[in-house]
Amino acid sequence: MTSVALTPALAPLAARVCPWLVDTPAPEQDEPEDGVVRAMTLILRLEREAPTRTAVLEAAAAASLALCLDERAGPGGPWFDAVTAWAGAGRIRKLSRRARTSHWRAVQEIDGVTVGELVRALVPGPVDDVPHEVRRLQIGGTDLPPDEPGRPPAGVPVIWLSPEVEQTVGKAAAQVGHASMILATVLAAEGSDPARALDAAVRPASREDWARWTEALAADRDGRTAWEEHGVAPVRDAGFTEVAPGTVTCVAAR
Repeated sequence: MTSVALTPALAPLAARVCPWLVDTPAPEQDEPEDGVVRAMTLILRLEREAPTRTAVLEAAAAASLALCLDERAGPGGPWFDAVTAWAGAGRIRKLSRRARTSHWRAVQEIDGVTVGELVRALVPGPVDDVPHEVRRLQIGGTDLPPDEPGRPPAGVPVIWLSPEVEQTVGKAAAQVGHASMILATVLAAEGSDPARALDAAVRPASREDWARWTEALAADRDGRTAWEEHGVAPVRDAGFTEVAPGTVTCVAAR
């Protein structure tokens, strides 16, 4: 199978999330060979008059993928080395921090992509070597109340959040960022346009749909049946924060 646009940021994911579509074997280890833990930082703009939870999560999903598809992350681009070191290190880590007013303005000067004036995805780097403007931002306190976004727009992909897992907005932002990257990877690997995933809506899944999808995933080791028969690709958390390792936090549906 020939991919359309498996960018340097997405190509390492393909062997993990859609091995039936690529010839490259999955990596044998999850940790980086050089021992440096890298992450993409998502800066969530949470002013005193906070945006809705759904708006923040949709911006997080789009910003995460937009950075991966940005030409600056491609061969010869200024972000190429940083992005490929992060994407090729095993687990794709993301961290969320919150900002407002002058702190939000300050992080706009750091390399990255902003979506909707709500979320800025920063070029990945070592977790213990972040700019001062980022280090001073809080990781906790990223909770927003549930809202009622209604049905997703027709014809767009949807990232469905698990009804069985409680997640802060910061945690969910990282998860939907993973989901948009996974969705784009599978779309590209099967010959479709990965940029479709930039428009993904985010919604809570019903318990009925979730039970159907998780049953399919439980019997599907490589994800092929879940994708080909149900059109969904899961995000399984590594278990570093909030949830147990292997927990399916959301699924991306084409």
